Amino acid sequence: MTPEALAAIHSASFTIPRPWSAPEFRDLLATPGAFLLTRNDAFLLGRVIADEAELLTLAVAPGARRAGLGRELAAEFAVTSRQNGAVSAFLEVAADNAPARALYLGAGWQEAGLRRRYYGPDLDGIVMRLALASPQEGG
Repeated sequence: MTPEALAAIHSASFTIPRPWSAPEFRDLLATPGAFLLTRNDAFLLGRVIADEAELLTLAVAPGARRAGLGRELAAEFAVTSRQNGAVSAFLEVAADNAPARALYLGAGWQEAGLRRRYYGPDLDGIVMRLALASPQEGG
């Protein structure tokens, strides 16, 4: 998927946080540890640094929602992150984004913190964490 296609899906999916541009996607994809997972009309951008993964964004075009694409990408994110050495993962999600929060909770993520006004003066961010390794594996 091209940076332009990523930006188009992101723009159709988000107003808050603001949609990312094609140059921003191009720059993020060039950073060490970044990886892109795609499905038709959906993608997830993540990265692994040391033993920690971050889910940067997950976007599903409006017409492709409720078909399990987000769930598939979230599961693949966990596998890919683990394969790249991560033992835990983090993300931020807007406090008012109930569908995304439900998706992540259903995928095993746990709410781990709150970032007040992270998405603007009236919108907090929820920090979520996912353990990627079992305790006997060191995670």
